[in-house]
Amino acid sequence: MTGLVNRRGLIAGAAATAVAAALPARVFAQPYSVPEQNRRILAVAKEQMERVRSVLWRTDIVGVADFALPSAMPRLHFADLEKGEVRSFLVAHGKGSDPEHDGFLKLFSNDVGSLATSRGAFITYEWYKGKYGTSIRLGGLDPENSNTLDRAIVMHPAWYANPDMLEKWGKLGRSDGCFAMPEADFNEALWHLSGGRLLYADRLGIY
Repeated sequence: MTGLVNRRGLIAGAAATAVAAALPARVFAQPYSVPEQNRRILAVAKEQMERVRSVLWRTDIVGVADFALPSAMPRLHFADLEKGEVRSFLVAHGKGSDPEHDGFLKLFSNDVGSLATSRGAFITYEWYKGKYGTSIRLGGLDPENSNTLDRAIVMHPAWYANPDMLEKWGKLGRSDGCFAMPEADFNEALWHLSGGRLLYADRLGIY
């Protein structure tokens, strides 16, 4: 009798194993995880947005340009504070910030005629038609970029910021201090960063 019970137990166990193997694997809910880099970008975006909130028209999306990174890396981040999401794009820096043209920003400047990138908080204004087509006017909100309008520092698309520059030279071309984006990506700035939002630029080193 004992042997029969054991055999029945073995058969039942084998059947249960077979049924379990035939069933789809049970999927357990996993907590949503934001990459550490994105968390840091979102934190910078929120901190800077709160600092200049009173002059902004919209506070949902903040642009964060991390010029500690070389121009070959996507270093212009669109931080969606409402969704907790970050999208990143290429952006060129100014000739005066990289005299050797090795792809790395060496210095910031607010001086007229410097052809350099400025650091600090910028407010995005309206669209206009310029040398590179539809562009976005910027206003400087900090002492380090107070000459933004006088220097005509704007956001615009440019051929020298396109990804094929990386294939040829391993770096982007340089602007006159403007935030130049790839031509195919610039509509993202027009639709999601213009109209009174914040663009913040500094040497942050968020990897």
